[in-house]
Amino acid sequence: MDSPPPVLTIGYGSRTLDEFVDLLHAVGATDLADVRSAPYSRYKPEFSREPLGAHLAEAGIRYIFMGDALGGRPDDPGCYDASGHVDYERCRLRPEFARALEALEAGRESGLRIVLMCSEQRPEECHRSKLVAEELPGSVRR
Repeated sequence: MDSPPPVLTIGYGSRTLDEFVDLLHAVGATDLADVRSAPYSRYKPEFSREPLGAHLAEAGIRYIFMGDALGGRPDDPGCYDASGHVDYERCRLRPEFARALEALEAGRESGLRIVLMCSEQRPEECHRSKLVAEELPGSVRR
């Protein structure tokens, strides 16, 4: 039996929307999980939730917002330390975080090619690697 595909990560950074979609097609992405806490961009409005979702639908890729559970700046005040900095260990303890990881893993196990997206182009500087991918089996950071 073939092993399930890895979960990939991508940041749009300085890419154009067309370059971004081309990269998704190149890896055979079926689903894009947006893990930004606030899925909007003032500088690149085409990457805001609604226009991005519409563009991806036209490209045959499903858009899923998961930033409420997997975002790096959660609304939950319990995820922050006394000085106001986000504490990823506290984020990992949230039930919604665990449920979102379970949903990603179920999708991966069913054969979906899922890509986690944030704005940061460098994965080593982004919560999608530091927070999410560290907890998700079968993830690959790009």
